[in-house]
Amino acid sequence: MVTLLILNYFFKPNKINKKKNFGGEIHFMQQTVNPYHFVTNCISGKWKMTILHHIHHYGKIRFNETKKTLGVSEKVLSQQLKELTHDGLVQRIQYNTIPLKVEYILTPLGEDLIPALDILYIWSIRRLTDLNLPIDPDAFKVHTELKYRDQLKDIMDTYMKKHPSVEE
Repeated sequence: MVTLLILNYFFKPNKINKKKNFGGEIHFMQQTVNPYHFVTNCISGKWKMTILHHIHHYGKIRFNETKKTLGVSEKVLSQQLKELTHDGLVQRIQYNTIPLKVEYILTPLGEDLIPALDILYIWSIRRLTDLNLPIDPDAFKVHTELKYRDQLKDIMDTYMKKHPSVEE
């Protein structure tokens, strides 16, 4: 079902290319998808990578708590979670309680994406440092695991000396 939804997301039924060969015969070719465009589409959006990391870091998230923590609007968070769910990266779990309780967890596909997001995060921190651009202090609050400290120790130590309030 997810595969069909994802394919429909990228292929429009009327987007089949007609190609003539030298004999004048018409062949129908299905449009192909560039893998980089595919993954970019899945994780693009101002908050998607942050949401994925947030779920990974905490194991699960709840909508209202995440809205407050990230400072994202209700509309944007709702849309981003719907898209992540649609793309098979996040699962929405609804409990039949009063009041209604909804949690979001990573699917195995979402978990598979975390190492790639880690690489992008580390690259981004290094590049921001090289360009001498200010880094959001929250970036260091939630990325506390040893894998980040090992890769970014010099940058994080320098940053923490300049911004001691981040360690709180």
